[in-house]
Amino acid sequence: MDLEDNAMGLTPEQTDKILQFQDLTGIEDMSICRDVLQRHQWDLEVAIQEQLNIREGRPSVFATEARAPPVVHDHIAQQVFTDEQPEGPGGVRGLLRYVVNLVVSMCYNTITSVLNLLLSFVRHDERRLVTDPLGDVMEFINNYTSRFNAHPVFYQGTYAQALNDAKNELRFLIVYLHSESASETQNFCRSTLGDPEVIQYINTHALFWGCSVERSEGWRVAQSVGGRRYPLLCVVCLREHRMTVVARSEGACSPLQLLQRLRRVVADNEPHLAAARADRVEREVTARLRAAQDEAYAESLAADQEKERRKAAAREAVAQREHEDLQRRQQEERHKQQLVEARAAMADLYDFVFSHPQAPEEFEITTNFPKRVVARGRASLQDVGLNDRDVLFVNDTNA
Repeated sequence: MDLEDNAMGLTPEQTDKILQFQDLTGIEDMSICRDVLQRHQWDLEVAIQEQLNIREGRPSVFATEARAPPVVHDHIAQQVFTDEQPEGPGGVRGLLRYVVNLVVSMCYNTITSVLNLLLSFVRHDERRLVTDPLGDVMEFINNYTSRFNAHPVFYQGTYAQALNDAKNELRFLIVYLHSESASETQNFCRSTLGDPEVIQYINTHALFWGCSVERSEGWRVAQSVGGRRYPLLCVVCLREHRMTVVARSEGACSPLQLLQRLRRVVADNEPHLAAARADRVEREVTARLRAAQDEAYAESLAADQEKERRKAAAREAVAQREHEDLQRRQQEERHKQQLVEARAAMADLYDFVFSHPQAPEEFEITTNFPKRVVARGRASLQDVGLNDRDVLFVNDTNA
């Protein structure tokens, strides 16, 4: 097992994840388990969840949107590779051949599109009715895997979902359109797509989506990309904010040729993805900065509101204390007034003196100066003319 792990270039942690993935999914082929885990950046939970979704007939866990973004076909900037032309223009003759092939390709695609449109009115093709795109893809993947053991990891979802994931993840999308009627298909699948270096390169640099043109989903995609020969590979990526078909490889080719083509396409278009990633990072940083500013503003506003609330509470507390003090003072004044009034109402001095045990039997009450006799009867002190500093004398009239 250790020798096999070293041959596959796995770490002990990755080997452990592969074994867990095998136990939970029942997939016996370790290379398939490895490729699926690589597709999901060795996230065991996500990879297992995707397998469960597939068995239940649901889309891939990465398939978040069902509607595909618009795809641009720039036939002038698009690189087209066939086994009928050299890998690049060489000299004047090569450049002339490249231009002629480009013009012929554009004319062919235009004429083909027009003819297909006209023929669609006079004949009925059941493949035009796409009723189960995910079922078409999964049927193709299962059939392909049963016939060709080694292959890149297929994206297990519809073409629309693959486009959305490639756009969201800013990755290349390689589209493989399979045709059983093409004589070169069998050898291409076995020797080229089954080549270990090709598998490693595709799994590392791109999402890989495939379908048969005999199925409705594959036929629809074939009509949109406009290929002439099968097997057909297309490379799609985000370019100038639009998903664009940047290259096509038509017909069979050797593993080395395919690697050279893919590397050239990736090298030519990676700057566009790098710019998109930088733009996305800048927008995310700006969004985070704006969110932080909004959060700081919200916190400052909350602090100001709390400060104002405390001030209002303090003012209300002061006003409440002042109100309570005023009420207390008013109550004290009322109490004092009540005492004064009660004392004034009960001011019969003769009864007060007579109640004393040593009071004489007959007496009169007089003031000191000027001397005068205080009259008997229930009257207030003010009524009898007494002030605060007056001194009263009790005189025994029988003495």
